Amino acid sequence: MTRNRNASLATAASALVGASTYWATMSSQSQLLGAFPNRGLDDDPARPTIALTFDDGPNEPFTSRLAELLERRGALATFFQVGRAVARAPETTTALLAAGHVIGNHSYSHELHRCFTARLIDDEIRRAQDVFADKVQLQPRLYRPPWLARSPATFGVLRRHHLVPVSGTFCHPLEVAQYRPDRIAIRAVARARPGGMLIFHDGYNGRGADRTRTLDAVARVVDTLADRGWSFTTVDRLLGVDPYRSAPALTP
Repeated sequence: MTRNRNASLATAASALVGASTYWATMSSQSQLLGAFPNRGLDDDPARPTIALTFDDGPNEPFTSRLAELLERRGALATFFQVGRAVARAPETTTALLAAGHVIGNHSYSHELHRCFTARLIDDEIRRAQDVFADKVQLQPRLYRPPWLARSPATFGVLRRHHLVPVSGTFCHPLEVAQYRPDRIAIRAVARARPGGMLIFHDGYNGRGADRTRTLDAVARVVDTLADRGWSFTTVDRLLGVDPYRSAPALTP
């Protein structure tokens, strides 16, 4: 009896440690390891404003189709892009900048095992920044880690690179897997908060993937929120920070 009770206690303790570790290192809400904002300064419910954000791109043709969708609806967004994907399609990033969208750093490779030690985090950020500087002549200040994964080392590395960490709220837990667009949209609208940042994916881990259902869901979300009087902004404006370390050189 005692042995069984001790085994149960050990299992419960392990589960608690695991849940706590997950909350600290991958939750969009946790601030235990460092400031990780998921909402901005503009949180007036009488004039609700939200930032639409897109991770893991650029990913053609879906990123460009998304940009066209947003342009038709007069909405700007923030794109957290993967360095190796930018290296493949720099013209897409340049077009987003020219349209007024904001670009953030989302690591170079989007590999989970490179998100936790100072050496690997630094390498991921530096390599991505080098790609941005070489391909589109800018260096973002906004940084969102892949899967929102971070460790105590993350925040020290970000300070050295003068980057601003950014969290957000996932629009739907199954959006990245291309769940039904109507269900994604319903959940995203329900999760919208004034001053919030909704996370969608225009790519998949920095690789090519079909994002048709995400585009359908985004159209529904934008139309629904706009009909309810919401406006759309970019993360830098919500947080009151400069989006880049150097100004982009744009070619129309």
